[in-house]
Amino acid sequence: MMNRPTNSGSTSALNTATPSGAGISESRPNDFSAAQSIPEIWAIAAQRKEVSSLVALHDPHVKPEVSITYAELWQQIQQFAAGLQALGLREGEHVALFSDNSPRWLITDQGMMTAGIVNVVRSAQADREELLFILADSDSVAIAVQDQATLKKLYSDLNPDQIRLAIVLSDEAVEEGDRLKTLTFSQVLELGAKHSLQAVSTNRDTLATLMYTSGTSGTPKGVMLTQGNLLSQVTNAGAVAQPQPGERVLSILPIWHCYERSFEYFIFSFGCTQIYTNIRQVKRDLKEFHPHYMVGVPRLWESIYEGVQKQFREQPASKQRLINFFLEISQRYIDNRRIVQKLDLENLNPSAAERFGAGLKLPFLASLHRLGDKLVYQQVRAGIGGEIKFVVSGGGSIAMHLENFFEIVGIQILGGYGLTETAPITHVRRPWRNIRGADGQPIPQTETRIVDLETRQPLPAGQQGVVLIRGAQVMRGYYKNPQATAKAIDSEGWFDTGDLGLVTAEDDLVITGRAKDTIVLTNGENIEPQPIEDACLRSPYIDQIMLVGQDQRSLGALIVPNLETLEKWAATQNLQLQLPDQENTASLAATQISLERKQVQDLYRQELTREVKNRPGYRPDDRIGPFRLVLEPFSIENGTMTQTLKIRRPVVMERYRDMIDGMFV
Repeated sequence: MMNRPTNSGSTSALNTATPSGAGISESRPNDFSAAQSIPEIWAIAAQRKEVSSLVALHDPHVKPEVSITYAELWQQIQQFAAGLQALGLREGEHVALFSDNSPRWLITDQGMMTAGIVNVVRSAQADREELLFILADSDSVAIAVQDQATLKKLYSDLNPDQIRLAIVLSDEAVEEGDRLKTLTFSQVLELGAKHSLQAVSTNRDTLATLMYTSGTSGTPKGVMLTQGNLLSQVTNAGAVAQPQPGERVLSILPIWHCYERSFEYFIFSFGCTQIYTNIRQVKRDLKEFHPHYMVGVPRLWESIYEGVQKQFREQPASKQRLINFFLEISQRYIDNRRIVQKLDLENLNPSAAERFGAGLKLPFLASLHRLGDKLVYQQVRAGIGGEIKFVVSGGGSIAMHLENFFEIVGIQILGGYGLTETAPITHVRRPWRNIRGADGQPIPQTETRIVDLETRQPLPAGQQGVVLIRGAQVMRGYYKNPQATAKAIDSEGWFDTGDLGLVTAEDDLVITGRAKDTIVLTNGENIEPQPIEDACLRSPYIDQIMLVGQDQRSLGALIVPNLETLEKWAATQNLQLQLPDQENTASLAATQISLERKQVQDLYRQELTREVKNRPGYRPDDRIGPFRLVLEPFSIENGTMTQTLKIRRPVVMERYRDMIDGMFV
């Protein structure tokens, strides 16, 4: 999609130039500007001498371990595609792919695309009812599943008039049912080896995949992404970074999620090696495989941060004081450096006097910061592999204390923004313009417009409104849902993200909240919960938090306490706390009573007050009034978080309705 001339409140990335010395060359090794489909990546990679023999996929957590070169990968993709054609699957048909991260997922995904098949992706761990809904709504004619257990979960409700074939991606012996032809992954490959691959007529407008929104509420909608939508990510993300062939990427996010999927296509186009990990193995894999890049969500960085803080707390008191001294000095160092470099979100245009004053402080602070790096921060980097060039964060805002910490220890986080409907990347911070707290400038072929929530009129830079996006990555629409499509994309091609934000004079996007998450108090004040929640998470005593208070006089909060740090605090107060035993109802009740003691409640009141008041831009209405401590964490397993670790606010509200109502009595 060509960018159109923009008007007030609208920005264009067509003129987004790379600054001199930024390190992005004009000649890009992954130039797929003439490509018509994602599968062309593999043919080109397999033909490049410096790439074809490199390992593309490495899974160390299966027996035996799997390592596949680019040449082998392209061969297996073609074989799988030929096997699908031999089984009678036709170009343009829809096939569900319900599986999680593995090399076989990628081969299946790309085999389908190579055969011209539209795949419909979702996690094998998703609820049975959700998978059955997607299967029916997507008009899938076949299904590929992670293992026999996934097939068994769905089998009794598969409609033989609709689903004519099942493929199991594991090596388990399949149980041939009386209603459904079933093959293993290996059998499809063997079949493909005996048949010639038939060419298909794919172009950039061809539908590539249906990706159903996980969302935090409502019925899932099938996002229709074309080959052109996906290719826009591969080609345009090169304006941000260009990895080198053979560089290592650690993969942990679910592949069926658009964020991980598009990033993988991007790094494969450069010939990188992808290493599969999981939440249980990630800390070990960081040390063992020394990745150069990784993508994640804020919760992952929070987990790494908490692990480092735990190690700090376990040091002798004298060393803890030294660590805290260096952290305080380094915070002052990065604060002043941001001013000098004009990268302070709160002051993007400092005066000459402010920059001069900050510059005077830098040499002294820099010398102490370097000493802190030698004594402390190098060890932190070594603990997560020691070779990370940058990590990319999406799926939600990053709390500023995380931004600060990772900048201090020398690990660059490039925050970004996007949605499934935009394939997903629309904005990302550049290594040379990494404004912490912002979401970056638009990638090429992307326009941003901020409009008034009520009038829908464009707003100038610096004013908050609803974020609209137009560009090559915007979806075709929602499958079989023209009403929802018309509501999301207007006649001029602008997609309504539903997010609130603003753009700076330099086109940096700053997401400030979610329109439907906004809490409106009885005094008419609109409160965006996420920034306040992020501030509260700085407290070592708070593990998770969700603000409430719609139509109330003040904000309230549900807090999941960090029981480990709370127990240590209680010991210093000579206060006995009953730790919970999830299998023992009486134990849980005793713990809840412990949490309601005045000393504990006073501690959390102090923590909330301090962290909220210390937040930049604090207003009196941000103050949190009543709160409740809850023992059960928000999680995927209990349905209170999405599989990309976002809190399902409506679900939590419903689950704790009585508790929330009781706060405001």
